[in-house]
Amino acid sequence: MGYLLKRAGQGAIVLWAAFTVAFILLQALPGDAIMNRFLNPDLGLTSEQISQLRQSYGVGAPLWQQYFHSAWAFLTGDLGNSLEDGTPVRLLIEGALPSTAVLAAFGLLFAILLALAVAFLSALAPFAWLRNLLQSLPSLFIAVPVFWLGIMLIQILSFKLRLVSIINPGPVEGLVLPVATLAIPLSAPLAQVLVRSIDETLLSPFITVAAAKGASRVRLLVHEVARNAVLPAVTVAGLLFGELIGSAIVTETVYGRVGLGRITEAAVKAQDAPVVEAVVLISAIVFVVVNLIVDLLYPLLDARLRTRAAAI
Repeated sequence: MGYLLKRAGQGAIVLWAAFTVAFILLQALPGDAIMNRFLNPDLGLTSEQISQLRQSYGVGAPLWQQYFHSAWAFLTGDLGNSLEDGTPVRLLIEGALPSTAVLAAFGLLFAILLALAVAFLSALAPFAWLRNLLQSLPSLFIAVPVFWLGIMLIQILSFKLRLVSIINPGPVEGLVLPVATLAIPLSAPLAQVLVRSIDETLLSPFITVAAAKGASRVRLLVHEVARNAVLPAVTVAGLLFGELIGSAIVTETVYGRVGLGRITEAAVKAQDAPVVEAVVLISAIVFVVVNLIVDLLYPLLDARLRTRAAAI
C-alpha cells in the first residue's frame, strides 16, 4: 500500500506540473486569446460584447485568480467552453476520446507485437547477415516520418494493391492503415531495448546452465530469457504513451479520422486555448495512469521487486 501511495503521489505531482505549464503557456504569456479570436471586425462584435466574453471566460481577472479558478474547474470536471463555437469542451473530448483511445490501444498493441517479432527473430536467426538485417529494422522504422509512412501505406496497400479500402471503410478495415502508421515508428525503441536485453540476458550464468542441461534456444528464449528481458521494454512501452497524442495528430489528419488529434489541430489553428489546455491535461492523466499501471506490473513480473516494494 505504501508503494502504491508513493507512486500515486508522484503521479499527482506530474499532473499538477502539466496543468501549471499548460496554464502558463496558454494564458499567462503575452496575448489575449479572446481578443485574438473575436477582435476581427468581420465578426461584428462590439467592444461591450467582447468585454462580456472576456469576463465570462475569466480572462480579465488577475493571473493568480485565473490559475486557481481553472484548477478548481478541472478538479470538478468543468473544462470550460470552446472559443470557436461555445461548445462545452467536455462534450468535444467525450466525442473524440473513444476514437483516439481505440487507435492508441491497437497501435501500441501492434507496436509491441512487431517489436517482439523483430527481437526474437533476430535472436533465432541462423545467419549473421539475417540477424544484422533484422536488427537494422528499428533504425529504419524510427527514421521514417509518420506523415510519409501514412501516405505510402495508402498508395501501396489501398490504391496499388487494393487490399484495404480508404474510401468509406468499415469499422475494422478503417483501423488497419492508421494502426500500422502509428505502430511502426513506436515499435522501434521497443525493439531496440528488447534486442539489447535479450543479448545481455543470454550471457547470464543461469542461461549457460540451462543450455548445458540440453534446453533448446527456443525454449531458452521463451521460458528463461523472456521474463527477464521484457522488464526494460515494459517501462519503454509506458513512456511511449507520451508520444501517442503527437503521433495521433498526424495519423488522424492523414486518414481523416475524428479524434483528439484532429480537435487539437483545429484548436491550435483557431487559438482555442480551453480546448488545447483540456487535451494537454487529458493526455497527462492518461500518461500518468498508464505509467502507474506499469509501475504496479513490475513487482508482478520480478519477485525481487515484490520484496523491495513490501519493504517500502
